[in-house]
Amino acid sequence: MEIFHAEEGTPEDDELGVLLLLLKDYEDKHILMPQIEVLEVIKDKMQEQGIKNKDLEGIIGSKSHVSSILSGRRDITLKMAQKLRDFFNLPAELFLRAN
Repeated sequence: MEIFHAEEGTPEDDELGVLLLLLKDYEDKHILMPQIEVLEVIKDKMQEQGIKNKDLEGIIGSKSHVSSILSGRRDITLKMAQKLRDFFNLPAELFLRAN
């Protein structure tokens, strides 16, 4: 635990840097992070905030567009992704992985 409190520029700090790089490399190669389904996140946010499909019409478009998007029959466009990101305060990376 002492190494985590190493002062900058010391050999212990250098050792911590190497250990962190090795750990990141190992995680990148051996640990798979679950893929997040953007539609599930949107639906969860809607439920969490008490938002109905009709509330997204101003963001996505018509009632049929909202229904098509939420059912997965249509893809989320970049413009929609930007609006949804801002509306739900979601990280942009969520939509970048999905598209």
